[in-house]
Order: sequence, then structure tokens, then C-alpha cells
Amino acid sequence: MGRRTTEQADVGDADADFQDYVAARWPGLVRTAYLLTGDQFLAEDLAQTTLTSVYASWRRVRRVEDVDAYVRRVLINANAGRFRKRRVVEHLVAAPQDDRAHAPHEPIAQRSALMAALSELPPRQRAVVVLRYWEDLSEQEVAAVLGCSTGTVKSQASKALARLRTNSTLLDRDSMLAPVRREETE
Repeated sequence: MGRRTTEQADVGDADADFQDYVAARWPGLVRTAYLLTGDQFLAEDLAQTTLTSVYASWRRVRRVEDVDAYVRRVLINANAGRFRKRRVVEHLVAAPQDDRAHAPHEPIAQRSALMAALSELPPRQRAVVVLRYWEDLSEQEVAAVLGCSTGTVKSQASKALARLRTNSTLLDRDSMLAPVRREETE
């Protein structure tokens, strides 16, 4: 009977530890998922899917050296699994509907253009850009999350940045602001 109480206490500790982890990491996890999917609702679903998977083995996961890297890896794999399961071509939107007030308009246009350009990258390149530049992970950390070599991360980042540099939407700064200026004149 005493053993059962100890196991129950361990499960309770693991649950409390997981809840603390989720509370601390949820916003960043959803942000990363959004950058990968381009859709707020898909991002939240992806984050929940990731955390559900992590929770199933949390007692083991919480003892790994870098829990965040492990969770990012699960997130990347869950995102890749979205495409394998459905075999549906998805088109990312330039920007989600955002009810929050922003000022000035230029950063919104720039963010929308960047999201549109990011959505045109292949999933692997998009994952490298998001992890390397938004999550500010080192090349070695990105390689560990994606399960590839550091050289692959470097080449994927180089190809992605080259594509972003030649993206017509990002190059044409006036076209980014044109929809905003039209709205202001109406």
C-alpha cells in the first residue's frame, strides 16, 4: 500500500511539473507553431498536439538534458506529419485576421509581406529559418531539433535566405505599403 502512495505522489509531481512547463512555454510554442503553419488556429492545434504527445511520456521527458529542444523536435515532427497524413496542398495566408490595434501601419505591412514570403519556402527551409532566426537557436541546436547535420542546417538556411532576398514582395517596399495607403485614402 505504501508503494502505491509513492507512485501516486510521483504522478502528482510529474503532473504539476508538466503544468508548470506548459504555463511557461505555451506562448513561445504557439508562436513557433504559427511561424511554421502561418495560421493561428493551426498553430494552437499543433501546439496542443505536441504537448499531448509530450505529456504521454512526461516522466521520462522531464529528465532529458534539454527539454525545450525535445519539445521543439516533437513540434517539427508533428508539423511535418500534418502534410503526410492529409496529402492536402495548403496555402498559407499572408497574415491572420488580427483584431488588435496596431500603429503605425508600416510594421503590419512588413510583417504580412514577411509571412507571405515565409509561406513560400519549403517546410524544411521554413523550419530552419524559424528555429534559427526567430527562436535564435544555434546551428547545432537546430540540427539537433531537426535530426540533421549542421551542414544541412547551414545549406538550408542559405537557400532559404537567398529565396527571401529575391522575393518580389519583400523587394518592393512600396507594394507592401500600397494596401495600407489605399485604405487610408478611402
